[in-house]
Amino acid sequence: MTAVRVVAFGGGHGLGASLRGLRHAARELELDITAIVTVGDDGGSSGRLRAERDALLPPGDLRQALAALAADDPARQLTAQLLQYRFAGSDSLAGHAVGNLLLLGLMEMLDDPVDALDHVAALVGARGRVLPMARHAVGIEADVLGADPERPGEVVTVRGQHAVAVALGHVEAVRLEPADPPVCDQAIEAIHAADWLIFGPGSWYTSVLPHLLVPRLAEAIIASPARKLVTLNLAADNETLGLSVADHLAALRWYLPGLRADTVLADAKWVGEPEPVHLAAETLGARLVLAPLAVADGSPRHDPESLGVALVPVLGAAR
Repeated sequence: MTAVRVVAFGGGHGLGASLRGLRHAARELELDITAIVTVGDDGGSSGRLRAERDALLPPGDLRQALAALAADDPARQLTAQLLQYRFAGSDSLAGHAVGNLLLLGLMEMLDDPVDALDHVAALVGARGRVLPMARHAVGIEADVLGADPERPGEVVTVRGQHAVAVALGHVEAVRLEPADPPVCDQAIEAIHAADWLIFGPGSWYTSVLPHLLVPRLAEAIIASPARKLVTLNLAADNETLGLSVADHLAALRWYLPGLRADTVLADAKWVGEPEPVHLAAETLGARLVLAPLAVADGSPRHDPESLGVALVPVLGAAR
């Protein structure tokens, strides 16, 4: 049976949830998974490594994707836990994740981010491949209405992924610096070969939309014959406060007008009134699929097993 080739776009915890969901779905379907990860992180350990070592790529989101794809056997899981282990204390190592330092060292040794990622993927027995959105770090900036509390009616330019993610106010526009970063040929090849392209969940302006702003990625996404799936967040985060669920879908069309989708997946409880979301999905050419996706404790987090169960009939549909 030919594997279903899936490319998932995103970063951070949202992409991690998507990849773990795909891992669960792979128990029922044969999946070939590729993660294409944002490279704009400038906060925490990744930000320090960018500033202090001029890191080729911020490793944090890449590390999280590799850990999410780690094989299930105890040795591989222990290695994945080691990647995620973060040093405590107040010295120069404090706050750094082991996997960030490992990826940084490999990128400096090998001078090729894809080779470095493939090597760590082998260490954890990754059930898929992790690729960066661009071959070097990018900056993210946004025009935010009300970001400055002393000038609530003015639009202020906020620079840096972390600053955009925590900024108060309404995001009016988001951009990359540089606007046309070099991409990995392997990422373009994966998009062209894919059966499904998956967008979300994750921070909409700093993890999901940035992929649509890279010209070569955007062209490949539009040209790809793959079906396209949008997995919606369960709740708004700081950067999308004030946006409705339907507005999240409208933003995809705003930043990539030619984008069409086949399926929008949302949690039946957290989506709220489904009719506006159904209509927004239709503007993308997609059908809305509602399913239980959240963890049982009532918090707005995707449960990987539930997400995997919901993905099986969607990804298994005949092309």
